[in-house]
Amino acid sequence: MSPRPLPGRRSVLRGSLAASAALTLPTALGAAPAFARSGRPGAGWGVQTGDVTSHSGLVWVRSDRPARMIVETSATESFRRPHRWHGPLLGGDTDFTGTTRLRGLPPGEQIHYRVLLADPDDPRRTGEPVTGTFRTVPVRRRDGVRFVWSGDLAGQGWGINPDLGGYRIYDAMGALDPDFFLCSGDNIYADGPIPETAALPGGGTWRNITTEEKSKVAETLAEFRGNFRYNLLDENLRRFNAKVPSIVQWDDHEVRNNWYPGQVIADTDDRYTEKSVDVLAARARRAFGEYFPVSTLRPGAREGRVHRVLRQGPLLDVFVLDMRTYRNANSPGGQTVDPQGILGREQLEWLKRELARSRAVWKVIAADMPIGLVVPDATEGAPNIEAVAQGDPGAPLGRELQIAELLRFVKHRRITGTVWLTADVHHTSAQHYQPSRAAFDDFEPFWEFVSGPLNAGAFPASALDGTFGPERVFVKAPTASNVSPAGGFQFFGEVDIDGDSAEMTVRLREQDGTVLFTKVLRPGRVGQ
Repeated sequence: MSPRPLPGRRSVLRGSLAASAALTLPTALGAAPAFARSGRPGAGWGVQTGDVTSHSGLVWVRSDRPARMIVETSATESFRRPHRWHGPLLGGDTDFTGTTRLRGLPPGEQIHYRVLLADPDDPRRTGEPVTGTFRTVPVRRRDGVRFVWSGDLAGQGWGINPDLGGYRIYDAMGALDPDFFLCSGDNIYADGPIPETAALPGGGTWRNITTEEKSKVAETLAEFRGNFRYNLLDENLRRFNAKVPSIVQWDDHEVRNNWYPGQVIADTDDRYTEKSVDVLAARARRAFGEYFPVSTLRPGAREGRVHRVLRQGPLLDVFVLDMRTYRNANSPGGQTVDPQGILGREQLEWLKRELARSRAVWKVIAADMPIGLVVPDATEGAPNIEAVAQGDPGAPLGRELQIAELLRFVKHRRITGTVWLTADVHHTSAQHYQPSRAAFDDFEPFWEFVSGPLNAGAFPASALDGTFGPERVFVKAPTASNVSPAGGFQFFGEVDIDGDSAEMTVRLREQDGTVLFTKVLRPGRVGQ
């Protein structure tokens, strides 16, 4: 396999990213924008791009006051003869965030952009431009695809630690020069306050950057917004956002641990005055759509969807699942009939249709929860199941029935190149699913790769459920629970699809980029 050479993206970014990093962030994260402040609009939270296609991309920014968003693009960082895009008016209804869709871009090209924020009353008064870059999706197979994935950021009270240099894992991911970053959920921990300090096992103290919104669980829209802003205090993340587009999905901690629709928080949980999880989820979804450039969510809107397919050229389609919004209530998972399952019927049928019509060599199923790893839920005092597998290695039960239906569909429609990627369980592993080992055998073999956390507590490896015949080929996890990022066990994964052979190479990596495990998959097979 001949590796795709790294484009000279990092060299052209040195000047532009240095300018972005030099911007001063607002001094009070939770404070309202200072309308009386003199000067021009500022974009100290950086820029980011998302859901990039061959001919389009979404550019995101947040202002420190009302402003008109303007984006200029160029083929070079000199910005000679730039193309100008007039974006939305940024105001309090979207927490001064905004997204501009760039259309008609050339495929497979490096796009340099800069965001200007203009005074609504005097368009000639603009703030310091903030710059970034991204590569549009190629239409030629030989260009290849490289991306990274992970999840779980600022969990278990482990936030931005200045003593460790903050979220350093983003520098390691950025050094690989990926075409995009797939974030597999738990982008925030709305239910996890960030204290100023925490004691480390064996001695020592962990220090956190703190904010008012992170001092309690998130309930109000302002508090959910503050959770998303918290992570943007990290310079490593802002620098990464300016050069790597994202494909973002959500899971439970964007709202509350192990939540499901219709849930009512017990009166004994006095952290919450708002007891309706549906109310919390609506506020969280709105803030999620305001703080990430997602093509199916409009900033400020109360509706929209997270599940979608992002076509990344002839070699790859990414199917982003939402295993949270449409699920049934968590239970022991022993049902013999379960039409709603973890995806809901409408999303399952959508996924089948999109997989069947895909002509990409590889179909990555981006799941925010694993398939064969047992993830228990004891939040309501009962031995319930949070993910799919319920620990019984026999025939499919509960949510496993829906996954069995999907796996059967993939086999009988002879859909090739399906690979499952996920995070959630705070360790890294590779599972191979084989019908000859399984209680349910009407499917073709496939791989599931797990990564994460980005910056959160690490936990021991989850138990395997034998229903779909998983074999854990590789795992790295601590033996203790909630190991801080200072103790290691922070992970991300890399996928590299070669443009000549179309082989997919999956690498599981540690925080500093060290490769722990490598698997090469051959194209054109129904199973692997």
